Amino acid sequence: MGGAIHNKKDQMNYLNNRVTMVLNVLDAIDPEDAGVEDIDRIIDMLDDIEFKCKQFRHSLTEE
Repeated sequence: MGGAIHNKKDQMNYLNNRVTMVLNVLDAIDPEDAGVEDIDRIIDMLDDIEFKCKQFRHSLTEE
């Protein structure tokens, strides 16, 4: 995949893109047809964003 992101602007762009992706997935899900798999996928995406936030926060404290 891509390399490490160390620059604050790139980190924020990455997070913004990931949040936008989650919002797009939410918009695409039909509430009448949503299943456990859909909810699990959203939870996984949010967990990934949380993990990246923690990584970026850690990298900022090392500077």
